[in-house]
Amino acid sequence: MPVALGSAVKLVRFLMESSKEYVAVAQLHKEVSIEDLRRVTELFKGKIYQKPPVRSSVKRTLRVREVMNIEILEYEHPHALIRVDCEHGTYIRKLIHDIGDVLGVGAHMRELRRIRTGPFKETNTVRMHELSEYTHLWRNKGDEEPLKKAIKPGEYIVAHLPKVIVSDTAASAITHGANLAVPGISLIHEKIRKGDTVAIFTLKGELVAIGTAQMHTEEALQAKKGIFAKTERVVMSRETYPPLWKKH
Repeated sequence: MPVALGSAVKLVRFLMESSKEYVAVAQLHKEVSIEDLRRVTELFKGKIYQKPPVRSSVKRTLRVREVMNIEILEYEHPHALIRVDCEHGTYIRKLIHDIGDVLGVGAHMRELRRIRTGPFKETNTVRMHELSEYTHLWRNKGDEEPLKKAIKPGEYIVAHLPKVIVSDTAASAITHGANLAVPGISLIHEKIRKGDTVAIFTLKGELVAIGTAQMHTEEALQAKKGIFAKTERVVMSRETYPPLWKKH
């Protein structure tokens, strides 16, 4: 589970809205062949309809979620080990229940383990007892290196988002609440579409804010004015860059 500190707390919402990856144990109520199991699970790739289960924290209304990948890792009746890469808000126990319905045998989830949230993977996490040890080394022996390696910069949280590099003048204006205008863009790293959530960085690689794109990359490259991204959440302090934009 990712834990944010300081100004990085402002980014938690965007981390929660990132894709997730799970490993789950499904229990089938009747035996099926591995070929049939794989064939049916393939049907659940892409956009699917889901209604949250009865025991859930959200309203039980039909909604659309995307399953980017679903894979049968092991199968020995009655248990199947499944890995799922999906959009946030996808209920894995409901997904397994639906797979059982399509198979015609029924199924329920026995175990669930989340192995990735956005850019954070289980393989590069730090256990609580390790963090406690690193803190002890820092406080009692002045050794801060292990703690510095364990705590990642806030920019890491938005590593999965498309990025826009802006001038220092634009960065200063954004920290005061302005939207990102086309003239303030220095570089667009990736192909961005209208409505995408984007991370706005300075030329030095500092995270300024999170915004919502108001136009496609192609439009921005051809335009001379207009708002490219609406500012949603400012991360950088106003004091980081002088307000040069006020002089114009």
